[in-house]
Amino acid sequence: MKTKQLIPYLLLWGTQALSGLGSKMTSYALVLWLYLRSGSALETALLSVCSYAPYVVMSIFAGALSDRWNKKRTMLLCDLLAALSTLLVFLLIKADALHAWHLYGLNALNGLMNTVQQPASEVAATLLIPPNYYQKTSGLRSFSQSLNSILTPVFATALFAFAGIGAVIAVDLLTFAVAFLVLLLFIQIPENGGSGQKEKLLPAARQGIAWLRDNPLILTLIFYLGCINLVASIYDAALPALILSKQNGGEMVLGIVNTCVGAATLAGSVLVTLLPAPKNRIKAISFALLVSMSSENFLLAFGKTPLIWCIGAVSGWLFIPLMNANLDVIFRNSIPLDMQGRVYSCRNTLQFFTIPIGFLLGGVLVDEVFEPLLASQTADSVLVSLFGGGKGSGAAMLFFVIGVAGVLVCLLFNSRLRKYRWRENTVSK
Repeated sequence: MKTKQLIPYLLLWGTQALSGLGSKMTSYALVLWLYLRSGSALETALLSVCSYAPYVVMSIFAGALSDRWNKKRTMLLCDLLAALSTLLVFLLIKADALHAWHLYGLNALNGLMNTVQQPASEVAATLLIPPNYYQKTSGLRSFSQSLNSILTPVFATALFAFAGIGAVIAVDLLTFAVAFLVLLLFIQIPENGGSGQKEKLLPAARQGIAWLRDNPLILTLIFYLGCINLVASIYDAALPALILSKQNGGEMVLGIVNTCVGAATLAGSVLVTLLPAPKNRIKAISFALLVSMSSENFLLAFGKTPLIWCIGAVSGWLFIPLMNANLDVIFRNSIPLDMQGRVYSCRNTLQFFTIPIGFLLGGVLVDEVFEPLLASQTADSVLVSLFGGGKGSGAAMLFFVIGVAGVLVCLLFNSRLRKYRWRENTVSK
């Protein structure tokens, strides 16, 4: 198989990764903008709640649309509408009229666009990638995502500090324009046999659910990742409250910790791209998640310095690309091509519905439970000695709680997954 067959995918991957960097920079800057004005973990977490809520509610139907709509046109239209919403934020900033409720509404619109675009993008990737390159291209996707994770806090923090949030959004719009024009003019995405079907939405969605019900390994992996996403989204909601509030924290330290996350996933992505396929992909997934859940949250909970937080970030994210790559190979080799849009959409609903719940829960737990609890403790109490005092100590205690929860989730599902055996293109029990 000649690597030149990968050129269309590599072109799509590179430009979409560039656009993704711009989008992540905007999201990061908006979190800083809102938290520095409100000081509320809940108000900041609602940004993500509004993004994910329409995504998980509507995803189960989006696959039926994706399977019968033209993939390229779907991606272009969704990108364009998302860019227009970002442009509106830019105009509101210039008019000094931006409020939190504007961001909630626009994030909900972006989430809705992503609902339709994501399954179309997944199927487009399958159509463009030769099957024997699935693991390596999954490593490339992890590579770009991790590189963006490194660059996002660095670029976004610098632009936000020196030129304001408007400059961050301007860069986002520029990277969107590059990706949009490349997809429009230079990339041809073949259509699979299911394109053009006029199947009704509900029956098509039921087909996706029925396929998952008949493939218990895939369904178990989806529920596993759903529980992990609950823990991870609480983590995401609590991290700014921990680091921005601590005396030895702040915007720069938060950027450094997030850069360490990106560096760890970058290193993991390079390893995935270079390593041969593991003998047991299920064990590789289980190993990666257990290491992640049993390390980072506890180091954030008990760590008192940026160095310990950075070590936690590296230990928590180094093996995540290994998990993603093996999960991606299992999914792409197991799901029939003409069913992928529907199955991926059902996957999105089942695997990601816990994310808005986790963000909302994390914000409430920080603001209403753990911060008041730690504030009521005396300086010589056990909780203060473990998690510190002052603002941010409640978030530290929450990291301990989700660390325990994450380990328990891994042990439960890893035990269940031992019952399954998987071979390329075959799922058996």
